[in-house]
Parts: sequence; C-alpha cells; structure tokens
Amino acid sequence: MIEEFFQKVLELKNVPRQGWKEKLEIINPESVAEHSYSTAVISMILSDLEGLNTEKIVKMALLHDLAESIIGDIIPDNIAKNEKVRKENIAMKQILKNLPDRIAEPYFEIWNEYQKNSSQESRLLHDIDKLEMAFQAKFYQNKGISKEKLQTFFNTAKKEIKSKNLRNILSNFME
Repeated sequence: MIEEFFQKVLELKNVPRQGWKEKLEIINPESVAEHSYSTAVISMILSDLEGLNTEKIVKMALLHDLAESIIGDIIPDNIAKNEKVRKENIAMKQILKNLPDRIAEPYFEIWNEYQKNSSQESRLLHDIDKLEMAFQAKFYQNKGISKEKLQTFFNTAKKEIKSKNLRNILSNFME
C-alpha cells in the first residue's frame, strides 16, 4: 500500500497551481510539487535561523498541499474555507491510510497542526507559503509578465505575511 502513497506524491507533479493558470493564463505554470519543494527548502533555512523544530516544519511543508493530489489546487476565491478544509481532510485521510499507522498518525497531526495554524512552525509555514508565492510571482515578472498582472499576488503576500523577518525579506526582493 505504501506504493499508492508514493503515487499520490508523484501526482502532485501534474497538478498545476491554479492561481497562475486562471489569473495569468500561463499555459504551463509551476506544479504543486514544485511549489512544495521550494516551500520545504525555504522552511528548512528559515526554521534553522529562527531556532524552531526544523524537522517538523520540513515535514509540514512537504505535507501541506498533499491533499491536492486528489482534490486539485483550489483557489480560495472559488470555495468556502470550511468546505475546502473538509475536502482536504477527507483527501488527506485517504492518502495517509496507505501508510502504517505508526507514521500516518503523526503525519496527520503535523498536517492538522498546519491546518489549524496552532504552532510557531505552522504560523511560519503559512507565511512561507505566501512568501514562496511572491518569489514565484517575481520569477514570472522576470520572464516578462507585467507587474500589474502580478500585483494581486504581491498584495496578498504583503497582507498575509505576519512575521517581521519574512516581511523584510519580501520588501527586500520587491525593490
């Protein structure tokens, strides 16, 4: 059954990030797997710098969008938050049932902690998720997409990132 878990991980390579696709009409946008990878690397560095539990935040980063291998990348504007959480919970339980309970249960706890935003690591990861989005928007800007088209993504990052350190990183690379 572990093979089915790995298959769900691999499926993230084929799930496009819908915000880029719908709002910018990018034909071949980054995948959820690409987003998750860069989020995990950024999490590792910033967690180490902040003295947090880096193993936990990296696991959280790798798990945070795994449910999208079943439900797809749903743009927040397109669904009620509680409905999105409900769908993600069902999908995550379905995915994790393919792992032995001794690891599935702690993974679900870490993922649920992220969903509830109930720890320092989860709060940092929520900020990193938005910071990574802004980095990707800047990447698309450097590839020729106008800043005006990307402004909604930059504005979301500015509005939602709470950490002073991450807000500084955001403003430094936005200059």
